[in-house]
Amino acid sequence: MKKIALYIIMSALMFAACTGGGETPKEAEPIDTIPVMVMQIRKCSKLYTAEYNIHKIVTHDDKVELKGTLFNQKINIPVPMSSRKIAIPIDAKLKAYIDFSRFTENNIVRNGDKVEIILPDPKVELTSSRVNHDEIKKHVSLVRSNFTDTEMASYEKQGREAIIKSIPQMGIIDMAKASATHALVPMLTRLGYKESDITITFRKDFTSEDLPLLLENKDIEHGRNQ
Repeated sequence: MKKIALYIIMSALMFAACTGGGETPKEAEPIDTIPVMVMQIRKCSKLYTAEYNIHKIVTHDDKVELKGTLFNQKINIPVPMSSRKIAIPIDAKLKAYIDFSRFTENNIVRNGDKVEIILPDPKVELTSSRVNHDEIKKHVSLVRSNFTDTEMASYEKQGREAIIKSIPQMGIIDMAKASATHALVPMLTRLGYKESDITITFRKDFTSEDLPLLLENKDIEHGRNQ
């Protein structure tokens, strides 16, 4: 009986030693993945997310008109054979990107197992615009003078401005978000998040009124010929 009692006591002591003296083991504290997440995302640096090659034809049509007043009635009579027409083809390239170099913890919202990444504002740049001079079509009546270089430059500028204004309708912002999601979701799943718990978004829905904020610099408004 003494041997049996000693065996039981020794077994109890060994069990107590393996379990920390009978104390309830503490749960492992979760690792803070936010700093790691910020570091990994910032490595993306400038992530180009969309590219558009645009072909636009700028047209202009004018004619000489006789204007005046006859019997107290205003008249506006086109002069025959006095019209001028021109069509200018412009090829432009637009690129959208997201700059993660200033990505911080403020861009991350975590709620339990769910995480939301608020992307930096996308940027759009007109990387090139070129007039195909060989394909310019124009018609100038005999009684009219030819288009001047100043007029040609003005029409080309109008074409570039029209391209810039059409950016919101191109879906280039949505494509930027989709590309960023494709790049970031695998990175976050490797950190332990489920894909269903990850949300990638911008701080707002951008419209044409936000274009001045999204353009890389003000030179884009005038374009850069190449």
